[in-house]
Amino acid sequence: MTISVLTIMPELFGSFLQAPVIARAIRNGVLEVKIIDIREYAPGSFRHIDDSPFGGGAGMVMRCQPVLDALRACNNKDRTVILSPAGKPYTQKKAHELSSAGHLVLICGHYEGMDARIYPHADEQISIGDYVLTGGEIAAQVIIDSIARLLPGSLRDESTQEESFENGLLEYPQYTQPAVYEGEAVPDVLRSGDHEKIRKWRLQQSLLLTRRMRPDLFEAHVLTEEEKALLAEADDSSFSI
Repeated sequence: MTISVLTIMPELFGSFLQAPVIARAIRNGVLEVKIIDIREYAPGSFRHIDDSPFGGGAGMVMRCQPVLDALRACNNKDRTVILSPAGKPYTQKKAHELSSAGHLVLICGHYEGMDARIYPHADEQISIGDYVLTGGEIAAQVIIDSIARLLPGSLRDESTQEESFENGLLEYPQYTQPAVYEGEAVPDVLRSGDHEKIRKWRLQQSLLLTRRMRPDLFEAHVLTEEEKALLAEADDSSFSI
């Protein structure tokens, strides 16, 4: 797929595109990222891309002409997204949805916002959280990273199957060497070699962790009969972390 990013700060994407997962996806030909400098579409020698708002007020607003001209230069786009604190919250489900687009365009806002005439040219607005950033570039990087790792050829296929949010739950606790560190040991079940017991333990831990840390996700999750039984078996000592 192709992701085009409309930004006034293209320099922020240099090292980001060299990150291992992103670089691997690009190298394997499953992802192309185009960084488009909005300033190149602004007229005049000073390339003004912002102006004071009509009606007065503090701050500057991104002008519609440079943004829309940059957007029109993106050929064969399938979906256009504006990164905005007013957008719908970004989720793993949305990452999967966007990963199916052939050509995704991300528009990074700045200053006090963008001219309202820009928004009708986008399919949707997305927010990565209830806070305000200086610009949409970091949000765009979050979306690109979350999409890239879903594309075949960027990670091992099984690497994403049991991650947090993939099944509506948080991921179970993970351990590595040494088996005992400062008196704390890896749970015996993980060293048992019994794959079915390990699967059940991990599912139980995932349920317990989600119930404790993200009750909103837990309430939205429809429990299977197996999950109900695992929760019924659990007590305070069952929780690993």
